[in-house]
Amino acid sequence: MKKLWITLTYLVFILLLVVPIVKIFTGAWQEGWSGFIEALSRKQSLHALMMTGMIVVIVTAINTIFGVMLALYLVRATWLGRRLKQLLNSVVDLPFAVSPVIGGLMIVLMLGPSSIMGAFFEDIGFKVVYALPGMVLATLFVTFPLMVREVMPLLQEIGSQQEEAASTLGAYSWYTFWHVTWPSIRWGVIYGIVLTVARSLGEFGAVLVVSGNIMNKTQTATTLVYQDVENFNVTAANGVALVLAAFSVGLLLIMEWAKKRKEVH
Repeated sequence: MKKLWITLTYLVFILLLVVPIVKIFTGAWQEGWSGFIEALSRKQSLHALMMTGMIVVIVTAINTIFGVMLALYLVRATWLGRRLKQLLNSVVDLPFAVSPVIGGLMIVLMLGPSSIMGAFFEDIGFKVVYALPGMVLATLFVTFPLMVREVMPLLQEIGSQQEEAASTLGAYSWYTFWHVTWPSIRWGVIYGIVLTVARSLGEFGAVLVVSGNIMNKTQTATTLVYQDVENFNVTAANGVALVLAAFSVGLLLIMEWAKKRKEVH
């Protein structure tokens, strides 16, 4: 019976992961090297990959800073009441419970051209929806819990005794964080960064709603793949998807390395 379950597990793994990746690889090279290069060197491909890279960098930086700060507040802040902490914990988990498409729609309703806030921003020359800021907000909505949920357990595990001792000896809070707290949570932060990058690369639903999928303006790599498939340009879609898959595999290896380091420390 045990061998049967192991065999079924491997079979599911092959069907759900290995076969699609092999199919993408063969599809990307269906027209040879020239077809693959042509798919990636298109103006829309270069722009979509550049937009994806910009979103990943911005979202990862914001998530790292504010995710670590919020984790510290939720675990260490004594001035936050118990009920307020429970509320903030629920808000952090909201993206896990809500579909990314609904998150994107919420941003459109609040900051779209027909909303009061959206009209105000457009009047001062700052466009949110159907522009890069809206795409960043949509990706932030989806990825924000990842850093918080990686750092919070580590802070709870190490406790606050060492930080309190450093404070008693006269260390400033910033010095205490870098020399006492950071060495204990750094591998969790790295793991959270890798998760954020991976999730940002693959985000589709929320970005599609907020961006409008305008070619050479608000298109990301995932929405370009969607458009190519819709237009029956399968070779080009597989080429861009292969690049994303290669990044994903690389991130998977980094995640495993960071996970082992986190367990050691």
